[in-house]
Amino acid sequence: MGRRGGIMSEQFKLEVAKELGFYDTVKNEGWGAITTRDAGNLVKRAIQIAEEALAKQKTE
Repeated sequence: MGRRGGIMSEQFKLEVAKELGFYDTVKNEGWGAITTRDAGNLVKRAIQIAEEALAKQKTE
């Protein structure tokens, strides 16, 4: 079975990784080297960003 295309762009994931403090790990060792906790935090933050953007869009 092939991998699905990602919903988040690579650039967006890298920006969130920088914000959360594990960008160097991703840069040096790849996404497979991050912890499960870091991956979960990345998803949580991405959802938070999307919710904030949606809320902002509704108020405009």
